Amino acid sequence: MIVIVFGVSGAGKTTIGKLLAEELGWRFYEADDFHPRANIEKMRSGHPLTDEDRWPWLKLLREQITRSLAAKENAMLACSALKRAYRERLRVSGNVKFVFLRGDYALIENQLRRRRGHFMNPELLQSQFADLDEPQPNEDVLTIDLGQSPQELVEEIKAKLNLRTTAS
Repeated sequence: MIVIVFGVSGAGKTTIGKLLAEELGWRFYEADDFHPRANIEKMRSGHPLTDEDRWPWLKLLREQITRSLAAKENAMLACSALKRAYRERLRVSGNVKFVFLRGDYALIENQLRRRRGHFMNPELLQSQFADLDEPQPNEDVLTIDLGQSPQELVEEIKAKLNLRTTAS
């Protein structure tokens, strides 16, 4: 199974995804690692990515998801997946589950401004919210409201997705 933890920049995708992967004994992938250098530089300089910038990146992510599923590798993927079309592109089978980290602008802006050592320019948060297609009921997405500790969020996700630790 692949679980994609998604939301706007600063929502906590990497923190939650890494904690989940560690607790479950799963592999963790950071979608930002799949961006070409040009995309990273564009975001660092305060320019939002376009769909044209994102499609090649999404293709690489889809290929990784397909490889992981073929290898029967359980994995967490932290990925913005802001638009429904992006999520549809990444849902290669029923073994791909999505978890949306939902929070209001003020909460996420505060989290983003506290973050250090990340290329994402905090000024781009508005464009992230503008691009966000909140999941609809027919999308089969687990929505988790932010505001609890990362560990509490992880426990909620594990319970709602019925995730168990992988036996060693």
